[in-house]
Amino acid sequence: MPEARSRAPRSSAARGGGSSPLDAAHRLAEAVAPYPARAPLGKAAFVLDPLDYAWPYHREYIERFAPREPGAVEAILVGMNPGPWGMAQTGVPFGSPDVVESFLGIRGPVSPPARTHPKRPVRGWEGGRGEVSGRRLWGGIRACFGTPEAFFARFYVANYCPLVFQSESGANITPDKLPRTLVGPLLDACAEHMAALVSFARPRAVIGVGKWAEKQLAKLVEERSLDVGVGGVLHPSPASPLANRGWLERARAQLAALGHPWPEPVH
Repeated sequence: MPEARSRAPRSSAARGGGSSPLDAAHRLAEAVAPYPARAPLGKAAFVLDPLDYAWPYHREYIERFAPREPGAVEAILVGMNPGPWGMAQTGVPFGSPDVVESFLGIRGPVSPPARTHPKRPVRGWEGGRGEVSGRRLWGGIRACFGTPEAFFARFYVANYCPLVFQSESGANITPDKLPRTLVGPLLDACAEHMAALVSFARPRAVIGVGKWAEKQLAKLVEERSLDVGVGGVLHPSPASPLANRGWLERARAQLAALGHPWPEPVH
C-alpha cells in the first residue's frame, strides 16, 4: 500500500493525456492543494485536504469504481463536501471508515495533516468514529444492491468539493457559508472537475445529495450546456429530521421519481 502522505502526482491530462475520472481528480487535487495553508478562510479556522493526506484511498476508489467509459453509469450521486468523520478520514465520498472497509474493501494507514482541530483529529481507520451520513448512504446501497459491483454498474458517488472546513470550535462549515471572494477560485476548480467527470461519463443524470449540491449541479449544467438531467435526493445527515425518520425509504422514492429506482432493500 502506498504511503498515505504521498501527494497526488501531476495528471496525465496535464501532460497531454485524456480526461478520465482519475485525470480529473489529479487536476482537482493540484488546484485545491494550497488551501489548507491559507486558513483561516472567513469562519473556517481549519481547512483539511483529504486529496493530499488520504490520496491513495481516493485514487483506489476511483480506479476500482469510477466509470470506465461514456455511458457506463446511468447517474452520478453528488454530495457537498466531506464531513469530519467520513471522507475527512478516508478520502472516499461519504466515507465512514467502517463501511468503506466492510463494503468497499478499502483500508490503510493515514498520516494526518499538520494542523487539525483537537476535537476533530484525523486518524483514518484507527479513530473508532463513524459518520452517520456515510453509514446511511453506503449502508442503504449495500441493503439494496448487495455488492459494490452491482451498485457501480449503474451509479457512481462523488463530492462536489473535496475540502473540509471547520470553525475555531471544530464545527463543520459548509462551502455555502464561506465568502465567495475567498473561495471563488476553489469553487471554480470544483466546477471544472465535475464538468470533466460528467463529460467523460455521460450519465443520464447527475443527482445532488442535498439542496446545495443539487443547486450547484443545476448551475453547472446550465452554464456548460451539458446534456444531462439534474435531480436531487434528501441528504442523509442526522441534522435532517426527515432523514432521521427513514432516509433510505425517502431517497428510494425520490430516485424512483427521477427514473433511477433502487431495488428493494434486504436487511
